[in-house]
Amino acid sequence: MSDGYDPDFLGIPLPLPSPARPATRLDYPRFSVLLDEQRRFAAVTGVVIDGSTLRDLPRTGEWRLDPRVAVDAQAGPEVYSRNDLDRGHLVRRRDPGWGEMSQARDATEATFFYTNAAPQAAGFNQSKELWLGLEDHVLAYAETTDQRIAVFTAPVLGADDPPYRGIRVPLRYWKIAAWRAGDVLGAAGFVLDQSDLVDTRQGLVVPPLGAFRTFQVPIAELAAEAGIDVGPLASADTLVRRGLRPVAPRELGSAADIVL
Repeated sequence: MSDGYDPDFLGIPLPLPSPARPATRLDYPRFSVLLDEQRRFAAVTGVVIDGSTLRDLPRTGEWRLDPRVAVDAQAGPEVYSRNDLDRGHLVRRRDPGWGEMSQARDATEATFFYTNAAPQAAGFNQSKELWLGLEDHVLAYAETTDQRIAVFTAPVLGADDPPYRGIRVPLRYWKIAAWRAGDVLGAAGFVLDQSDLVDTRQGLVVPPLGAFRTFQVPIAELAAEAGIDVGPLASADTLVRRGLRPVAPRELGSAADIVL
């Protein structure tokens, strides 16, 4: 499948975060997935992005199961049929699509494995659009350096996630973006909450008045909630300043609210 996540991509060693629960590592071009086979979703994904050579490629690729793991270890097409759930990319389609054209195309098409998907309520509003654009915002911030970032994304695999078609639908997603600022690492953590949009008590109900909520949160708190070891990312958190009192999560209404 290719090289997977590169821990030396930023020029500062940055290992892939690791979940507390057992997970199967699957490498793809420029990104990796740590699959929780019990929950059938990724516990961690990590991708490296070279913003200076990103390509604007047409959408190609079809969703498919990864033959390297058992079918019943992946949340496949049966989860998403005849309902209001989207197959939400964890590693965005365009993020690994940089550099030489054929490699960029192969990398974007590899994001269509079901191991890189998790259910998100269909439809868009301002908050979800903000979530989908976080990588772009961090890339723009990093333009003064080498325009390289690493992004880690996955659902919070909570014990209280509601059951549906043999899986439990994640209600929250986390994302950490990291970049090099001079000789040090910078990082920011985010959580998307779709709790108000998912109700599985009668099959699957998507309330019309619900909303996605996006927060910037302290990375250490995010890691504790998701049950992952984030290594040096917690100490690189731009939201938390050494010597200040603990920082509360910040609900984001636009990119201007992000602290980088």
